[in-house]
Amino acid sequence: MPRRSVMHDLSPSALVAGFVAVLVGYTSSAVIIFQAAEAAGAGPLQIGAWLSMLGLGMGVTSLGLSLHYREPVLTAWSTPGAALLATSLPGVGLNEAIGVFLFSALLVLLCGVTGLFARLMERIPQAVAAAMLAGVLLQFGIDAFAALEADFTLVAAMCTSYLIGKRWLPRYTILLVLAVGLAVAWLQGGIEAERTALVFTAPSLIVPSFSWSSLIGVGIPLFVVSMASQNAPGVATLRAAGYRTPISPLIAWTGLATLVLAPFGGFSVCLAAITAAICMGPEAHPDPQRRYVAAAAAGGFYLLAGAFGGSIGTLFNALPNALIVTVAGLALLSTIATSLHNALADPRQREAAAVTFLITASGLKLLGIGAAFWGLIGGLITLGLRPPGPAPGGVSQRSSAARSERRDEATAD
Repeated sequence: MPRRSVMHDLSPSALVAGFVAVLVGYTSSAVIIFQAAEAAGAGPLQIGAWLSMLGLGMGVTSLGLSLHYREPVLTAWSTPGAALLATSLPGVGLNEAIGVFLFSALLVLLCGVTGLFARLMERIPQAVAAAMLAGVLLQFGIDAFAALEADFTLVAAMCTSYLIGKRWLPRYTILLVLAVGLAVAWLQGGIEAERTALVFTAPSLIVPSFSWSSLIGVGIPLFVVSMASQNAPGVATLRAAGYRTPISPLIAWTGLATLVLAPFGGFSVCLAAITAAICMGPEAHPDPQRRYVAAAAAGGFYLLAGAFGGSIGTLFNALPNALIVTVAGLALLSTIATSLHNALADPRQREAAAVTFLITASGLKLLGIGAAFWGLIGGLITLGLRPPGPAPGGVSQRSSAARSERRDEATAD
């Protein structure tokens, strides 16, 4: 059966989901990239070039992988990795920092080529993966409603438009929310357009240098954090949404992209988790087989953002923070609900899923690795130590179904 054309699968809701994913990605963590680049000794023009290279790398990989697999594969920079660099790079030097990026990228590429990471990830049960995703996204949902306190009129208008859209325009709900939010923010004078200016930033090649101390002290932690706190949740997000995209090629391509971009400041291109979830929900498209267009659209917006990396931070800073967090939270609402349902549906895995969800949502950070990784570890340990048979205090699905069948037979008699 021939593939349908991309234009056939294209929809306004997918375009909006892709735009919202990029909007959330940049506004939530671009400032950390600035801090990481400054820690390495990069100047203003080089920082703009770093953002440009990251945007181009994420754009090419998101667009290419999504169109190739026809599944919503979205990439992102490693925010935990950037936070690690911001604290570890002072005193290292710009040339050694580039060497660290190349070393970490090579380790990621080797993980993809050997398939080791994929074999580990395939052992994660669906309920634990769904619980991890729900825990990662929980704060976004909370922030959306907490924003009512900061700007009640704006957020209430957006929430009302969400309910109206879900009732009468389900495919265009987030488009309606975004349009209403922009209109209300403009009427309130909350959009500071005068602060923005589009400037093209040329790439800046930096010759790498290597030292054992920086490779071991920064390069290996950057690799571990990127894999554990970014790629692992990214894979779990794909699996929780029901997509079976082969993992090893994704890891290999992101590692290769980082390897190519590292001399220009592209420190890490990884699988996205939070922003990817925006492209995998029903708001992107009711048909899961057509949601890949949302991730591809995000790739196009990343390319556009990469072309103007020097000014992209100020462009997004012109929008009210309440508008951004509300759009993100409402766009992820269905995904949060579905993830919680899938996490708690099987009583045999319910306790492990609850442990995963709570650890992930707690924001715990140990050994420089974020809560999503420790949530997965906690859930797997809980599941592994659970006694065989039905969950305590619960019934197995099979026995429940058998009793239901007997009741049906008795009623028929």
